[in-house]
Amino acid sequence: GQVVGSEQAAKGTTVDLGPTINIVRDPRWGRAFESIGEDPYLNGTMGAAEIRGVQSTGVMAQVKHFAVYNQETNRNTPADDAVVSTQAEQEIYLPAFQDAVQQGAASSVMCAYSYVNGTAACQNPYLLSTVLRQQFGFGGFVTSDWGATHSTAASANAGLDMDMPGNDGYYGSALQSAVADGQVNQATLNSMVS
Repeated sequence: GQVVGSEQAAKGTTVDLGPTINIVRDPRWGRAFESIGEDPYLNGTMGAAEIRGVQSTGVMAQVKHFAVYNQETNRNTPADDAVVSTQAEQEIYLPAFQDAVQQGAASSVMCAYSYVNGTAACQNPYLLSTVLRQQFGFGGFVTSDWGATHSTAASANAGLDMDMPGNDGYYGSALQSAVADGQVNQATLNSMVS
């Protein structure tokens, strides 16, 4: 999270980098200490309450890490690939995020370092478009974790709106070129900006 002055918070331009609501499956996971726990219902209920509290102060909450992110082995590489069934995603890993979006009205979602079923979370159209935007009705913005973007067109077309520092320059001028070359259409860029 980030501590801000009340004047900056009142403008609504500050983002609190939390809550972390990933399911704790391994106590050795580096972010387990900041997560709520191992229960999808508890994570969703407590996460939504925290989001409402944070956002009541004028600060935007950014729920993280979307999705299926809970271990450190081969972090931020294709070898960190959570192979998980749709049923397990829907029953275990996604309900807390649904609560964060629908009950907490989170302003933002941060996508994870992990790969899910062979596709990086920050360029995963099933997670970012089908689940987050369509199934959950999320209307906020999606940012990458630091260093979690792995492409320009694939991530933009999948639903990533903002590339955080630590990546290899996938947005900025690279995104401008992708739009000019037709790899990312203007409507997608307009949606990202809005």
